[in-house]
Amino acid sequence: MSDTPVEARIREEITSNDVVLYMKGSPMFPQCGFSAAVVQVLSHIGVKFKGVNVLEDEEIRQGIKDFSNWPTIPQLYVKGEFVGGCDIVREMAAEGELQTLLKDKGVETATAA
Repeated sequence: MSDTPVEARIREEITSNDVVLYMKGSPMFPQCGFSAAVVQVLSHIGVKFKGVNVLEDEEIRQGIKDFSNWPTIPQLYVKGEFVGGCDIVREMAAEGELQTLLKDKGVETATAA
């Protein structure tokens, strides 16, 4: 089974960037509290990431939910692997699990330096 064009775009995005956040708004201007919370966590850890604004593209907005089989946005991907949404990311960061995951995947962070 081959990817749809939307799945192909998502797969390209998450494989060509170490950390990708599908979110509402942009990293500079999040447009929902959950997206803002994940941006804050990633910024605090000091990890570079690409934000993809799902509000600009309805195909991506629905496509990412289908791709991950996860109903909500934001969605965080590290090295092509779906990590989770806002609550999972916040919990992982609080427990140090997110930092460990990033380190194990070879993703640079300010806190790892």
